[in-house]
Amino acid sequence: MKIQSIHAREIALRLRKPFETSFGVTQARRILLVELKTNHGSGWGEVTAGEGPFYNPENTDTAWLMLRNYLAPLVTGKDFADAGQVLHAMAPIRGHEMAKAAIESAFWDALAREQGVPLHQVLGGSRTELACGVSLGIETDIHSLLEKIAQELEAGYQRIKLKIKPGKDLAVVAAVRKHYPHIALTVDANSAYTLDDAELLKQLDDFDLTYIEQPLEWNEIFQHAALQRQLKTPICLDECIHGLRDAQAAIALGACRVINIKLGRVSGHGEARRIQQYCLQQGIPVWCGGMLESGIGRAHNIAMSSLPGFVLPGDVSASKRYWPEDVIEPEVTIKPQGTIRVPQGPGIGFSPRLDYIERLTARKEEWPQRAGAGSYAVARSSVENPVT
Repeated sequence: MKIQSIHAREIALRLRKPFETSFGVTQARRILLVELKTNHGSGWGEVTAGEGPFYNPENTDTAWLMLRNYLAPLVTGKDFADAGQVLHAMAPIRGHEMAKAAIESAFWDALAREQGVPLHQVLGGSRTELACGVSLGIETDIHSLLEKIAQELEAGYQRIKLKIKPGKDLAVVAAVRKHYPHIALTVDANSAYTLDDAELLKQLDDFDLTYIEQPLEWNEIFQHAALQRQLKTPICLDECIHGLRDAQAAIALGACRVINIKLGRVSGHGEARRIQQYCLQQGIPVWCGGMLESGIGRAHNIAMSSLPGFVLPGDVSASKRYWPEDVIEPEVTIKPQGTIRVPQGPGIGFSPRLDYIERLTARKEEWPQRAGAGSYAVARSSVENPVT
């Protein structure tokens, strides 16, 4: 399948409610959507990077730059037999996994659409329904948080995840566990603590948590191993798992007992599958985390979560939890029992709402540009920037 061009759009989406983590408060998203056009049709992907380099080094603007100047030139105008070849073509660019994932996942979508089958089937997924959890941001008071939890449980969600940070941790978790003694409960620190906080984090063992997610540095595996030895509660690693080698190192060192696989963070479906397969062999449960994606990214998460080994409820929740309107149709919905049906249509199984996306678009560009529209940016070669 030949990639003829890449059409990138930046859209502006405002959240229904502000979402607070240890990084700060998010009220609106600047999201990059990628439409990959091939000689057999097209596929869609999403850059899941945030507006600032707080979750990882990538952000909306760096991703646009990488797509335009470096990644698109490596893949457009070329034939690829599979998505693995697409990712290999982008290998000269170090890092920038989320920008790469947008292209790689769009290719998977295009490939599945060309074959006329659902993406989850091409990936090797077998489940038709997925258990759903929700991630709740930091609230100003316990009463508001308990009200939100009640709403999410009423909606059917099977796991509640609380964002925590220093000063908003033990008292919050204790209050929630006292009010809801039997729910599946987890916490996510987003790297807000250090190993010096081990005594505080050990107190979380009292609350029967399924796991504590990424308590320490975003790129630290060794210290997580030291912390896991002190905790009864499993550690779930997120930010520091960028690929299979990180997952292998973390498991070998005993740094975690659960792994959160985020499609963008690991550069796409191919690497996500390698991590999923390795964790399955090692008996390490995995689940799919969210990045406040639009429906395009959410659809890819659904397909990935259908794979074996995704045994814990993920953050793949309904569209209406975040957006007044989503960019896909139909929107993602959950059943009363807290599950999402895996779509059976070709590709991601949802249709982009092109008119709505166009109204949301702040900037757009197609690479390579049409004939007569100007020159096409090319990646700098190692000859221009020799390393000695």
